[in-house]
Amino acid sequence: MGKRGGRGMAKISESALSGDIDAGKVRSLQKRIDENSDLVNSIVNRLVSEYCRSLDEYMQFIRNILNDTANPPTDRELDDFALNIPVLIYFTGEAQEALGIKEDVAKAVKQELYNEVYDKASGTIADKTAAAELATQNEYIAHIAYQRAYKKVKLRMEAANETLQSIKKIISRRMVEYEVARVDPGRVGGQ
Repeated sequence: MGKRGGRGMAKISESALSGDIDAGKVRSLQKRIDENSDLVNSIVNRLVSEYCRSLDEYMQFIRNILNDTANPPTDRELDDFALNIPVLIYFTGEAQEALGIKEDVAKAVKQELYNEVYDKASGTIADKTAAAELATQNEYIAHIAYQRAYKKVKLRMEAANETLQSIKKIISRRMVEYEVARVDPGRVGGQ
């Protein structure tokens, strides 16, 4: 692209801004985007909550223990975390794959309708494409919702795994500290 692509973009931006901007239309568009985004976000959050409930609740439990700064997690609590998180990740992974299947089906449904409308539409290729895209907006949104939910579940699983790795490090550090404390103080430092 180089300089040409940059100059072309500047020309497009300048020409787009050279006309009068209708602030009311922009606000109206923003409102429409916000409302539609809120709808998709609520669908995604409902799916994620459904599929991650147990993991979310356990991570909140851990968070509550960590927020009690006066009482650091006990060894028993750390052991509990280290045993339970992998189990929850396992079942959440199963749920993530179920979401992946739904995402694939949503994509196939969208594509099937797109193809039907495209075949039945008349006019140029651009006309047919526009008709098919317009007819499949709801299916596209459903596909996007499942896609985003899948990604959010994946992020939660990755965060839980990071938490597990941190817990393992803390357990290892404590074990070393206990071993050092058991050593005869008279032998420390080569005496």
